[in-house]
Amino acid sequence: MGKWQQSGRFNIPIGGLAYYVTAPGRLADMAPDPIRALFYLVFTLAICALLSKTWIQVSGFAARDVVKKLEAQNMGIPGHKFSSLEKELNHYVPIAAALGGICIGALTVMADLMGAMVSGPGILLAITIIYQCCEAYEEQEC
Repeated sequence: MGKWQQSGRFNIPIGGLAYYVTAPGRLADMAPDPIRALFYLVFTLAICALLSKTWIQVSGFAARDVVKKLEAQNMGIPGHKFSSLEKELNHYVPIAAALGGICIGALTVMADLMGAMVSGPGILLAITIIYQCCEAYEEQEC
């Protein structure tokens, strides 16, 4: 998967796939190897978009699940039947999920390149945990 070099207590990728999917250390490290920076950017954004689209399918936020929830509450979109509502939502939900994933991926890349105290994925994980705690708290309040 890659070539590694020992640097103190850490192994640093110096070649192969591991080199290209690992963030450059900081913004200045992008200049010597712009292909690595571009590959890392595209890879990270694509994976985040793909995971976001997958997450809506398994978490109950897909168009089909939203239509069922709306039917249970006798709600809908004026001018649309419940049968056509799923088709209408399928135009928007996956695009919104992918765009949200790309935004979170961009936040992760920027955190990595700006030299945040922790890595971009670490910040992403912390934000996700805090968000889930807030959602759980709101559900208990209601």
